Amino acid sequence: MTKVFIDHQKFSTQKYGGISRYFANIIQGIKRTDNMTYQLGVMHAKNHYIQNEPLPIKGSLSDKVLNRNERYDYRLNEFYCKRLLDKADFDVFHPTYYDTYYMNRLKKPLVITIHDMTYERLPEYFWALDPLTRQKRENILRADAIITISNTTRKDMLSFFDIDPKKVWTIYHGIDLDSPVVTQPVPDLPEQYVLFVGDRSGYKNFYLFLNAISKLAPRFPALNVVLAGGGKLEVADLEFIQRLKLTSRVRHIGATDGQLNYLYQHAQVFVYPSLYEGFGLPILEAFKAKCPILLSDTECFREIATDAAVFFRPNDLDDLVETLADMLAKPALRAQLVAKGTERLSDFSLAESIDQTLNVYKSLV
Repeated sequence: MTKVFIDHQKFSTQKYGGISRYFANIIQGIKRTDNMTYQLGVMHAKNHYIQNEPLPIKGSLSDKVLNRNERYDYRLNEFYCKRLLDKADFDVFHPTYYDTYYMNRLKKPLVITIHDMTYERLPEYFWALDPLTRQKRENILRADAIITISNTTRKDMLSFFDIDPKKVWTIYHGIDLDSPVVTQPVPDLPEQYVLFVGDRSGYKNFYLFLNAISKLAPRFPALNVVLAGGGKLEVADLEFIQRLKLTSRVRHIGATDGQLNYLYQHAQVFVYPSLYEGFGLPILEAFKAKCPILLSDTECFREIATDAAVFFRPNDLDDLVETLADMLAKPALRAQLVAKGTERLSDFSLAESIDQTLNVYKSLV
């Protein structure tokens, strides 16, 4: 029986989020496997995806105490993980992020997942004092097996680090192809809107996107924008929206998974203008919800979406304006993209993705 130790990091810091959901899916896959079990290094967390796990600390009283400070869970769970590392009652260790607290304790094989190489490719967009790039490098050099979530990410990582390509496994993200899309209605949505999902920081190209909307506004008087997730709109965001005279057209929603699916379903177009991604899981979410997609023309987006999306030149405002205008004006094009997206989605089975991940664990035991 192979036991996999999954640590706390992203479960401690995310309530919802792609990485914690990724690991929660792995846990569910292990549960369905006869010759494998898992150990979860979490005592208490607000994370949505492990709310049914038998955590050592659960209940309203503990929630009331631990939820007073967002660092309480992190410190408690890290202490717990260190105890479990010292006991070494597991066969493989798979941390959920790159904090190197385990380095001096770990005596078993290490698997890490590299979700992207954004910090390495675009360092100018990140805080110079952020330790993430160093931590990621130390994980990569120490790992016994490395999972990259696209061939683009694999290629970029191998270009930055001198490591054996044989220990690198490319395993695409997957999505549940069998279950129906679960939605939660969002009240008072505009009839016509373009959807932007997630973080709005520099390399996500949010400002180019809104500049394009401001140029399209006179041509499409009923057009609105819905921003989903990414944290609340801060002062700089609100000021930028106001300067573009888009205040009445832009709405922000801190969406749950069900609400996000609802937003995909009712959007005219989902625009994903990021300058770089390691995969782009929202592409699969939009495919499943039958939402047409406009993507920046980057290597990874071409790899994942192929011909099931429309592309624009990432730094070309005029190209974004005209490409989006063309999509908004052509319902037949949007319907064609939805059909192609449904077909492309079949290449991203969640069950297959999990099976491949479990095979990585087995290869190290």
